Amino acid sequence: MQGPGDFRKNALLGLLPEEELNRLLPDFERVTLTLGQSLCEAGQVMKHVYFPLDSIVSLLCVMEDGASTEIAVVGYEGVVGVSLFMGGETTPSRAIVQSGGQALRLKGHLLKNEFYRAGPMQRLLLRYTQALLTQMAQTAVCNRHHNLDQQLCRWLLLSIDRLPNNELIMTQELIANMLGVRREGVTESAGKLQRAGLISYHRGRINVLDRPGLEERVCECYAVVKEEYDRLLNQQNVM
Repeated sequence: MQGPGDFRKNALLGLLPEEELNRLLPDFERVTLTLGQSLCEAGQVMKHVYFPLDSIVSLLCVMEDGASTEIAVVGYEGVVGVSLFMGGETTPSRAIVQSGGQALRLKGHLLKNEFYRAGPMQRLLLRYTQALLTQMAQTAVCNRHHNLDQQLCRWLLLSIDRLPNNELIMTQELIANMLGVRREGVTESAGKLQRAGLISYHRGRINVLDRPGLEERVCECYAVVKEEYDRLLNQQNVM
């Protein structure tokens, strides 16, 4: 099994004290997540939780007619599977891999056992859950009150914050599904950003060329989410 250094690529695990992390090492499995892979369907009890290293997972709400909207993204800063340790066991959302890569997988019952020990892992997971709820709430506000250009900027910034570089492999159709809008709207908004020199888009690859420019155009929702994550998951505040 990989050593502690590999685990610390996940910021949440990286906040654990050394002795706690070493104790948990044998229980983790490194797995590869592929684009479009489903980690959990609505109403399904997850058998594992996932701590992304360089991958991104989208949490989606899906309607009866198949339409979907992203309610949160999880990357190296977090964990997929909060319903397991929060006691609900299931959730009405789907967990779909948005950007492929590596993750650390842990059996669900082992995470629950660790959570109920009421040690450092419990405190971390509770703080992370509060940050995740903030992201979900702010996403709902953004989808209701801000235009598609601002929503796309927010989505791009949240995504590249969770990647080792500024490139996303994502079609406009998939982005439209994430944002719950028509593909034509994403095409128009992405075109504006490309003409402004903020991004380049070619054959399903989006490169962010001017991050400060995106931050100037984005609504306040991005900063609210980022600041709450930074506040709650800060080494000085957690332990």
